[in-house]
Amino acid sequence: MTMIETLTAMLASPLMQRGLLIAVLVGVSAPVIGTYLVQRRLALLGDGIGHVALTGVAMGWLAGSAAGLTAHDALAVPGAVVAAVVGAVLIEVMRTRGRTSGDVALALLFYGGIAGGVLLIGLAGGTSANLTGYLFGSIATVTTTDVWLTAGLAAVVLGVGLGLRPALFSLCHDEEFALATGLPVRALNILVAVMAALTVSVSMRVVGVLLVSAVMIVPVAVAQLLTRSFAGTMGTAMAVGAAVCVTGLSITYFQPLSPGAMIVVLAIGCYVLALLVRPLLVRVRPHGGPHGAEEIHGVEDDLQLRGA
Repeated sequence: MTMIETLTAMLASPLMQRGLLIAVLVGVSAPVIGTYLVQRRLALLGDGIGHVALTGVAMGWLAGSAAGLTAHDALAVPGAVVAAVVGAVLIEVMRTRGRTSGDVALALLFYGGIAGGVLLIGLAGGTSANLTGYLFGSIATVTTTDVWLTAGLAAVVLGVGLGLRPALFSLCHDEEFALATGLPVRALNILVAVMAALTVSVSMRVVGVLLVSAVMIVPVAVAQLLTRSFAGTMGTAMAVGAAVCVTGLSITYFQPLSPGAMIVVLAIGCYVLALLVRPLLVRVRPHGGPHGAEEIHGVEDDLQLRGA
């Protein structure tokens, strides 16, 4: 079978069609919220929310079992969405009130999420093995309902992340300035946390809760090395995210490998490549004079995500 025939067979497979569609949705939407998290130095928030989402998955199993559903995991993803949103709001409340530091709050989510998931899945009549697909991703179990749910969540994430970009950027860049300008800082903080929770729920089926933060953060880290503005960073991160998700999933069609692990490895490979290419870009980039293009766009460049 030639390569073209193999690719045609892959694209004709309903399973791969669903998987590729979800991969594109995840690759485009996850870096949008990841850009704000990187700017706020909350790169590990996705990991913490992901662990709480695992408890939600187990809650969905328990509810499905109690309701006598044939597929006990039918409510797993909705359960993950609810648990992730609640967990994200709790950590934001703890962080803003100052009673618990951010790293301690994240640690509580990490440990409590895993423990709660394992205990609840046992009560639902399952085992920890039933959580493996959610821990590392499982495209093979994606249904048409999952595709529609993912599309809806991704649309919300993209609508908020792109539609409110000026306000959210102001919040993430300088919270005190945002408060002084009259922005509803507390509401926006909670909104970012909720969007992060929805992003985790969107990405869970592709890369799993243990690797979900990588899809949110690594494409942003790649984009930071190649761009000079916040908007450029977000756009490039979206492109990188979509590329690695689709490529990683396609590779696993030919080789029996974990899609989530392959996607993350490709993303890290892109970061290493960007590190190697960046000195060349800096060398060829025009410096501009006192009134050159660099000065004209100086304000935007000052707001770039350097080292965030």
